[in-house]
Amino acid sequence: MRSTLSGFGEGLLGTGRKRNDVVLLHADMVDAEVITPFSLEFPERTINCGVSEQDMVMTAAGLSLGGKIPVAVSYSAFLTARSFDQIRTCLAIPGLQAVLVGTHSGLSAGEEGATHQMNQDVALMRSLPDMSVLVPSDYASSSAMAGIACGHPGPVYLRLGRDEVPDIGILDESEMRIGGGRALVDGDGVTICACGIMVHEAMKAAAILSQQGINAEVIDCFSLKPLPSQLILASLRRTGCCVVAEEHNIIGGLGEAIAALSASENPVPVRFVAVSDRYGQSGTPSELQEYYGLTFREIVGESAQVWSLRRR
Repeated sequence: MRSTLSGFGEGLLGTGRKRNDVVLLHADMVDAEVITPFSLEFPERTINCGVSEQDMVMTAAGLSLGGKIPVAVSYSAFLTARSFDQIRTCLAIPGLQAVLVGTHSGLSAGEEGATHQMNQDVALMRSLPDMSVLVPSDYASSSAMAGIACGHPGPVYLRLGRDEVPDIGILDESEMRIGGGRALVDGDGVTICACGIMVHEAMKAAAILSQQGINAEVIDCFSLKPLPSQLILASLRRTGCCVVAEEHNIIGGLGEAIAALSASENPVPVRFVAVSDRYGQSGTPSELQEYYGLTFREIVGESAQVWSLRRR
């Protein structure tokens, strides 16, 4: 069990050793595992911008214009919402190369409550033309995405959670790219598309569904924008139905993206496991996951329902 925060931290260190143009910026996240490996080895390439995410994004824009690859890190709630104007105007519109890393995303800020939890960040970032959005599901995929994001010529938003998560399995490096995804479980009964912490829940759900005679196919949609469209569509053609699971508001996230893809290319019944248009509240992440219905049990229930609706 390791966190995606620590995975990205190690991946960024490796990327920094290969590229001396990578510069880390953070909003006073001293001693955070996502920045510590890089900042200890490369203090001269680390900038603490203080609790000032808007200034940090502007600094990232300047560094990018100067030929550097800025990696800007803060809580996703403050990085994406507080700095949306700066991200849109100074990074996205000119298409500058920059990596925005939102930490403590979804409900993972836990006891810090609704102000620090962020279930709308993907919706905000997906709405920006040419902004790529990545959501790793485990340590290994998060580590790999550090290099992928730093090598992309445009702006990238990378969403990380605070808590430790199980390792999903052996990572195929060839699958790890912007616009990519990976099929973790093969099946022809129902397609389960998931991202982040919900990938592990989807795999648990698939095991239970198999016992019920429903062979689920599980896809880790780590690239939310652009989607791994061909991988998803090929699965929908096999199964004829889909469940989307995400730790995000039901509006504006992976579910809406896949529903739109299905509607335009291969219409099938789609069901959703997500936060049902509500704000967060204080509690441990595991308590909140249960409270908001983000577990394998909800995936099993929705899968059984949508399976009964699929085209014969």
